Amino acid sequence: MTPIIRVVGLGPGGVDHITRRTWDLLTSAPVVRLRTRVHPAAEGLAVTSYDDWYETMDSFEALYAAIAEDLAHLAGSSPNGEVVYGVPGSPVVAEHTVELLLARRDVTVVCEPAVSVIDVACAAVGVDPLSAGVRVVDALDSTEPFRGPGPLLILQTYSPEIMATVADRLPPGTPVRVVHHCGLPDQAVLDMRSDELPRFADADHLTSLWVEGLRTAGEAADDLVSFTRRLRLECPWDQEQTHASLTKYLIEETYEALDALTALAEMMDRGDEDAEIVAHAEEELGDLLFQVMFHAELGEEESRFSFATIADGVRDKLTGRHPHVFGDLELASADEVAANWENLKRQEEGRTSVLDGIAWAMPALPLFEKVRSRATRVGVEVNDIGDIAPVVSRLIDLMAQAADENVDLEGALRATAIALAGEIRKREENS
Repeated sequence: MTPIIRVVGLGPGGVDHITRRTWDLLTSAPVVRLRTRVHPAAEGLAVTSYDDWYETMDSFEALYAAIAEDLAHLAGSSPNGEVVYGVPGSPVVAEHTVELLLARRDVTVVCEPAVSVIDVACAAVGVDPLSAGVRVVDALDSTEPFRGPGPLLILQTYSPEIMATVADRLPPGTPVRVVHHCGLPDQAVLDMRSDELPRFADADHLTSLWVEGLRTAGEAADDLVSFTRRLRLECPWDQEQTHASLTKYLIEETYEALDALTALAEMMDRGDEDAEIVAHAEEELGDLLFQVMFHAELGEEESRFSFATIADGVRDKLTGRHPHVFGDLELASADEVAANWENLKRQEEGRTSVLDGIAWAMPALPLFEKVRSRATRVGVEVNDIGDIAPVVSRLIDLMAQAADENVDLEGALRATAIALAGEIRKREENS
């Protein structure tokens, strides 16, 4: 018969949170262990704990693995083939030793029902976790910013140092409720800002955090997807649009965003702060984002791509383009990063020429600059085009004509860029 490890929860507070069945098991089973006696409900139990092991292990991971191994051994040698294991709170909420036990094949794990920290925290703030859509997160699981939507119940906030890491993972000034010692005589629910959390000196293993609202990029993007979808369903103009018809708006919004960002950069260079300039830049970037979102919605309707696949695709691509961030490559300067970037692009896309990947439909000025920068990589200069005098003469004529007749110089500059590209191809063929 496979040995049994019966896991019981002490509840999140005093002894009144322990169920009658759990109390009977803890006081009558032949072999009983507690993960820790540092818990209000453990005060009346004459039971061996693993507290001494905390001081001898190098890490929590090593400690929890050792506890799981010891429990399996005890269960196998127990008179009735069973060991009762008591943990704070509930066996199925934030208890890594139970996860390790459930993964074993040499024991059968039975988790007894118990009051959890989720129950008492939601009762303390007066929220139904189901209707509110509460998400339970671990303060120790990452150093990345917390993601919305809220509400969030953040567990494992047992010290001021961990409170400080939580504060760093939340937007500055986020309203937070500290849920402390729920179910005990000194229970407290305190409202504060995220930046004040490190100053909560009373934080211990019976402290959790409640974040009611957390508006992050993921939730905002989901809402914009839903908004775009509704426009396609209900607005006659939006229903008529196609990838082709939207192209001109993408170009317009791009130039408007460039103008707004130029104004923003100039403001910053001056050391000024103008709320209208900042708001305008934000607005124009939003207009540009919506163009991408609209094309993403069309792509999803066509079962070709979606905003999610676009976002995942660019993130995966850029991960590969940054081996100095996500890999072992060491690059010391921006120039080295740029050179490695171009090399990776050529490898990924099978490019054989430095001209590959140039968007020839772009306006002449950026096209000319793009070709000129590629030309320098293979040692080509503008004066290598050949007899450049006719081109220069033509440009001078066009400039004079432009003054009189408002002629666009786009075509002339584009012709120069294309001629320069031709010279690059000759150089590459002969090399």
